[in-house]
Amino acid sequence: MTGGEPMAISTASTPIIGDSSRPSGAPRAAGLMIGLTSALAFSSSGPLVKPLLEAGWTLGAALLIRMGLAALVLSPALVMAVHRRPGLLRREGRLIVGFGLTAVAGCQLFYFAAMQRMPVAVALLIQYLAPVLLVLLAWARTRRAPSRTVIAGSIMALVGLVLVVDISGARFDLLGTGFALLAACCVGAYFLLSERAGEDLPPLALAAGGLVVGAVLMAVLCLVGILPFAMPLVGVELGGIELPALLPILWVGCIATTLGYALGVKAVPLLGSRVASFVGLSEVLFALGFAWLLLGETPGIWQIVGGVLIVGGVVLVRRDRNGAAEPRGEAASVPVVPVP
Repeated sequence: MTGGEPMAISTASTPIIGDSSRPSGAPRAAGLMIGLTSALAFSSSGPLVKPLLEAGWTLGAALLIRMGLAALVLSPALVMAVHRRPGLLRREGRLIVGFGLTAVAGCQLFYFAAMQRMPVAVALLIQYLAPVLLVLLAWARTRRAPSRTVIAGSIMALVGLVLVVDISGARFDLLGTGFALLAACCVGAYFLLSERAGEDLPPLALAAGGLVVGAVLMAVLCLVGILPFAMPLVGVELGGIELPALLPILWVGCIATTLGYALGVKAVPLLGSRVASFVGLSEVLFALGFAWLLLGETPGIWQIVGGVLIVGGVVLVRRDRNGAAEPRGEAASVPVVPVP
């Protein structure tokens, strides 16, 4: 997965970043299922876009069509929200634009910029440091050290991620690392800004508005030539079946990206940004499965072990929130910055 000015928020009414005062029980269980479904939807994009890029499609074409189709599918939600809530765009415009620039466009642009300078696995690993960045941000903002359970879960998830993406023999590139870290910040912004969706700005309206902003930015970058645009009508092989190129991109735009963002922004307010970010790591595991089914890339034993560690880390982090559901201490006023 962001604009906005710093603001003072009382913890009596609004939870601090990474705070554990989220709803428990059924709402959080529903949030977990929604978050996993969102990660499953997102994970199918990579294995479907990869054959298109190998067949001559440019990155600009794939991203523009992906975001444009998703924005088109979700746009009725934004139109309805604007119609029912006069002045919505004036009040929440900066949030929507920030979400589009970071959580939609920034994540992908910085990740692919990093990928061009360093191995894909390393870029992916750095981008998925976002959950740890959110834990550190919560520590810095609240001056409250994370619990041992959260620290253990973070370490376990990171070790599992290293095993899953397999960074053996990787080389270091300073600029590529910088791009990947910016991608990680954009992923963190995705979870922080999704948490701010609520009564006035419905989650689907936030997702739709962000996708519109992202698609417009991609169109401008393609028009001015910063991102080349080419989409040859060729056939691609997926799972041993020859398919026209338009079918995979239609799935990526209308299904994977649409469901990924629509369900993701619904899950974060239910889980909280910290737990939701760790649940998002399951996208890496689902992507392994899709790559196995569609591209014949069989995961190794260490990748399977890594997947188990990631799941264990997510369980530990979520267990800490369940165990600390009671309100702590007195209300305090702390600055909350929506952008890492």
